[in-house]
Amino acid sequence: MLATLTDILHTARVVSIPLRQRFRGIETREVVLFEGPQGWTEFSPFVEYGDEEAAAWLSAALDFGWNAAPPLLRDSVRVNATLPAVVPSLVADVLDRFAGCRTVKVKVAEIGQTLEDDVARVAAAREYLGAEGRIRIDANGGWNVDEAEHAIHALAEYDLEYVEQPCATVDELWQIRQRVKYMGVPVAADESVRKAADPLLVARQEAADILVIKAQPLGGIHDALAIAGEAGLPLVVSSALETSVGISMGLHLAAALPELPYDCGLATVNLLSLDVATDPLVPVDGAIGVRRVVPDAGVLEDHAASPEREAWWLARLERCYRLLAG
Repeated sequence: MLATLTDILHTARVVSIPLRQRFRGIETREVVLFEGPQGWTEFSPFVEYGDEEAAAWLSAALDFGWNAAPPLLRDSVRVNATLPAVVPSLVADVLDRFAGCRTVKVKVAEIGQTLEDDVARVAAAREYLGAEGRIRIDANGGWNVDEAEHAIHALAEYDLEYVEQPCATVDELWQIRQRVKYMGVPVAADESVRKAADPLLVARQEAADILVIKAQPLGGIHDALAIAGEAGLPLVVSSALETSVGISMGLHLAAALPELPYDCGLATVNLLSLDVATDPLVPVDGAIGVRRVVPDAGVLEDHAASPEREAWWLARLERCYRLLAG
C-alpha cells in the first residue's frame, strides 16, 4: 500500500457542496479530501456504489496523492460545457458559466422527462452555440436500442458530434452502433468502460467508436493510461462531478495522453455552487490549465459534512482501504 490508513485519516476532510441544479439525480455532492506527499487528492465515489466499486476510486486517490504524475504533454486541456436536464429557458444561463467552450454535452434520457424535452434542450443549445459549435448528447444508458435509434434520428438535425452511452449494455451499444453508422453519428462508451469488470470489452467487441475515461473509477491516472494504451480508440477524458482537487487528477490524465482529439468533460466544477479551492479549475477561453490545487481552509470548515455523514464516509473509506490491502 502507498499509505497507511493513519496517514490518510490524519488529513481527511469530508465536505458537502450543493449543486446549482439537480444533476445525476442529486442536489448535493459529498467528497473526501486528504493530503499526500504529492499534494491534495480526492475520494468521491457516488453514495450508491458498493465498496468494491468504490475501492477503485480510493486507489485513484492514493495514486494521485502518493505517486508522481506521468510526464505531461500539454499544459492546458480544452473542455466542453455540461448542460444538465434543464428546461430550455435555463440553457443560456447554464452555458454562460462555461467561458469560451465550443462544445456542449447535453444530458438526455432523464427519468421523468420525454424525448420532446430532450429535443427542446438540444435545440436551445444549438441556438446558443450557433452553427460552428459542437453538441454531444449523453443518455447515461437510459434508452433501449429502439428508443436510442428513435432519439438519435430526432436529434440528428442538430449536428451531433457523438452520442454517449445511449444504452446500458455492451451488446446494446453494438446494436445501436450498427443501426446509426450510416448516419455518421459516432457512439461513445462511458459506463461500459468505468463500471465494467473488463473496461476493454467494449473496444474488443467493436461496440463503440470513442471511449470516455475517468481517472477515479479506473483506479487512477496510471491505470487509466494503461487502459487507454490498449484500447486503440479515440479518447475523451471526463470527470465524475468532482471538486477542483478531483478535476486536477483528470487534467493530469488528459495532459499525459499522446493524442486528445476531443474536448474533455472536465469543466464540471461549474455545476457546483462553490468549490473547495479559492482558485478553482474552471475554463478560460474554453480550456483549463493543468495544475494541482490546495483546498481553502475556510471552505473545508464552512462546508464540512454533518458528523453523521462524516462518520459514514470515513467508515466507507476504511472498508475500501481494507479491500485494497487484501
